[in-house]
Amino acid sequence: MEIQEKNLESSGHQKINWVSKHMKLLNSIQTMNYSLKGLKIGMSIHLEAKTAYLAITLKKLGANVFVTGCNPLSTQDDVAEALKDYGIVVHAKRTEDEREYFSFLHKILDYKPDLILDDGADLTVLAHTERKEVLDNLKGVSEETTTGVRRLKNLQAQGILEVPVIAVNNAKMKFMFDNRYGTGQSTWDSIMRNTNLLIAGKRVLVAGYGWCGRGIALRAHGLGARVMVSEVDPIKAVEALMDGFDVGKIDELAPQADIIITATGVCDVLSEETIRKLKNGVILANAGHFNVEIPMEKLEKLATRKYEIRKNVTCYEVNGKDIFVIGQGRLVNLAAADGHPVEIMDLSFALQTLSLLYLSQHYKDLKNIVYDYPEELDRQVAMLRLRSLGIEIDNLTDEQRKYLESF
Repeated sequence: MEIQEKNLESSGHQKINWVSKHMKLLNSIQTMNYSLKGLKIGMSIHLEAKTAYLAITLKKLGANVFVTGCNPLSTQDDVAEALKDYGIVVHAKRTEDEREYFSFLHKILDYKPDLILDDGADLTVLAHTERKEVLDNLKGVSEETTTGVRRLKNLQAQGILEVPVIAVNNAKMKFMFDNRYGTGQSTWDSIMRNTNLLIAGKRVLVAGYGWCGRGIALRAHGLGARVMVSEVDPIKAVEALMDGFDVGKIDELAPQADIIITATGVCDVLSEETIRKLKNGVILANAGHFNVEIPMEKLEKLATRKYEIRKNVTCYEVNGKDIFVIGQGRLVNLAAADGHPVEIMDLSFALQTLSLLYLSQHYKDLKNIVYDYPEELDRQVAMLRLRSLGIEIDNLTDEQRKYLESF
C-alpha cells in the first residue's frame, strides 16, 4: 500500500498518535466512569509525546488542562505545538534560559489550578513561596519524582506545605518499574544514540545506587560493560557489591571510568580535583532530575576550550584532556533523547491520573502532608497492566486467607 504523504500530520501529531496506540492503561481509564469535570489542572512535566497524551487523557476526563515543562531542554517543541490542537493550554518550549523556563511556570499558576501534577516540584514550591495567592484554590498535588517528593517532604518538615500531596514516586508500580527499567533503558538509549560508541568492554561508573542507579547498572552490565558503583548509603553499597559490581569512593573510581553516569539527587558529585584526574575521552551523563549533579560551573571554570563536537555532546578540554558531556549535564534521557519507553510511562501516568482523581474526591478529608501512594490504586494499576497483556493470575482461596490471618 502506498503511503499518502500529503495526508501525513505534523511530526508532533505523529508522535502523539504513535504513543496513543501503545498507552493501553490510559486508554482504559478514559473508558471508565471517572470524571475531573470542571477542575483546572496545572501540569509541570517533561513535555514530549507520552506526557502530551497524559494531558489529553485528563482533558477527556473533563478537566481544563494547562501544561508547561519541568526542566529546561526537556520540552519537544513540535509536541508542544501539536498539543494546542487538542484544546489544551500550553506554555512551554525547549530553552536553555532558566528565567524563561520559570516564566512559563508562573503562567501556569496564573490560572489558579485546583490540582497540580508536578515532576520535580518546581511548580509546587513556587506556589508555596513566590505565588502563595494560588494556594487559596489549590486542593492537592500529585508528585512524580524522587527529587520532588524529597523537596515536598522538606516543605512539610518546615511547616510550609499547605495542601495534601500524593507521592506517586512512592508507588511500587512507579519506582520498581519507571525508575529501574525506564531510567535504565532510556539513559543508555540516549548515550548510545548521541555517541554511537560501543558500551561492551568499557568501564562504567554509576554514581548512586537507588532504583534509578540499579537500572542503569543492570543495563550497563547487560551491554557488556564493566560496572563500578559509588554510594554514600552503606546498605545500598552492600547491595551493589552483592549484585556483582565493584564498589568504592568516587574519587578513586572516577579516574578509571570511560563513562560516568550520575543518579544521586545531590549536587557536586565530582570534585574539582577528581575532574582534573578524569581519563582522556571520558563521557559524563546525568540521569538525575536537575543539572547540579555534574558540577557544570566547575567544569566550565576548569576548561581551556569548549565546543559542540556532535549534536547534544559538548567537549571540554581540561589539562590537555577531552571530557565529553551529554545534554549539557541535564537529564540525559530527555534533554538528548525521548525519555522512558511508552509502556513504562503508561504505568506512571496511570498512577498519576488515578492520584488526581483520588485527590479530587478526598482532598477535604486529607491533611497537608505528603502521603504514600494508596495501595488499592497501586494494585489497580498492576491489574490493568496484566489485563492489557491478556495475563491472569491466581487468587487466594478462603482457606488460604484464613491461614494467613491465623496466629
